[in-house]
Amino acid sequence: MTTPERYLQHVLPTYGRFPLVPVRGFGCRLWDDAGKAYLDFCMGIAVCSLGHCHPRLVEAIRHQAGELMHVSNLYQNPLQAELAEEININHVRLPGKNFFSNSGAEANDGLIKAARRFGRKRPQADGAQRYEVVTFLQSFHGRTLGAMSATGQAKIHDGFDPLLPGFRYLPFNDIEALEAAVRPETAAILLEPIQGEGGVIVATPEFLRAVAELCRKHDLLLFFDEVQAGFGRCGDFMAWRMIAPEIQPDGISWAKGMGGGVPIGAFWLSDRAVDDDGTALSSLMGPGSHGSTYGGNPLVCAASLAVLKEIREKELHVNAILQEVRIRETVRSWNLPVITEIRGQGLLLGIGLNPDLIPTPEGKTPALVVVDQLMARGLLVPPAGPNTFRLLPPLNVTDAEVDEALGIIHDTLKELIS
Repeated sequence: MTTPERYLQHVLPTYGRFPLVPVRGFGCRLWDDAGKAYLDFCMGIAVCSLGHCHPRLVEAIRHQAGELMHVSNLYQNPLQAELAEEININHVRLPGKNFFSNSGAEANDGLIKAARRFGRKRPQADGAQRYEVVTFLQSFHGRTLGAMSATGQAKIHDGFDPLLPGFRYLPFNDIEALEAAVRPETAAILLEPIQGEGGVIVATPEFLRAVAELCRKHDLLLFFDEVQAGFGRCGDFMAWRMIAPEIQPDGISWAKGMGGGVPIGAFWLSDRAVDDDGTALSSLMGPGSHGSTYGGNPLVCAASLAVLKEIREKELHVNAILQEVRIRETVRSWNLPVITEIRGQGLLLGIGLNPDLIPTPEGKTPALVVVDQLMARGLLVPPAGPNTFRLLPPLNVTDAEVDEALGIIHDTLKELIS
């Protein structure tokens, strides 16, 4: 029985999977079950920050698997403490506390719970709890019921009513709509500095600053979802600093690239005082408020430490900026009318397509047509909405690999519109 046949018989059809069966990877290359090699600019959708099977990551996993893979969070795991310290001191660079989960959706659920705890601590004028979290249209925060309810996309909600109450969706980068949105029950604002799944839409500096000012004015929490954008992918360890570096958020969620391929996520809460008694925001999530059986176990913490230290020590976030400049300059030089724009920061980039110039069969989007053609030519990229595909190579991608990928993209798009 083939792999596609096993999927058909035994796996829930929750993904519209491409007909590709990867079996081996190293660096920027992926090989399928027929032995064909691909240049991978998808990387598990921004997960494999160091590429496939990076020696430092492989050795960290191999060593820790022989020492201790799992221990309950009832006990103190030294690797979890070390990872939290690495994140706080070298990446966030703000005083706060971390909770480790298994995914970005779980991390966002933790932020949602923190907002509700805060809304109880800092209630409305009449004493009623604040609970509402404002998010934005075209956002994506995950697939759990809570994270899905926070996501501002109707297609994600379809068929799952009733959603978790307490969310409202505003237009992204619309300061006027934002300023009119705060209600007595509002407790927090949650946003992606760069909307990845929504089409690689970057928050403007003016918008982020308006959000931060509104939070200060109305005693709201400011949360950043950096699940796809964080830990060096956008040119700084934290993506929001590439847009408005002076802002200090109250909470951040991560996953994807922080583990290089192992399932780990986290959320961070600031230590800032939220009342006149000096109560720290991070203290509101005390014993019994949250938990995870597998979250932050020794194996995944060892892996994440290897990844984050490699990014920091080799300054791979700087390479993300340098490669972004090379990509933008090269694509601009093509003058291909099928490309409408390049959006994003660092190595979270979206190539916008003119749908009128791409022959698109019924049931497919222009982005999927291009993704399919690129895969046939040996380049893997993911779509981001109907008219955009993403470039998400590893942070240590080389000039030669970028040039090879751009050559494939140029030839494919030119052929499609000829």
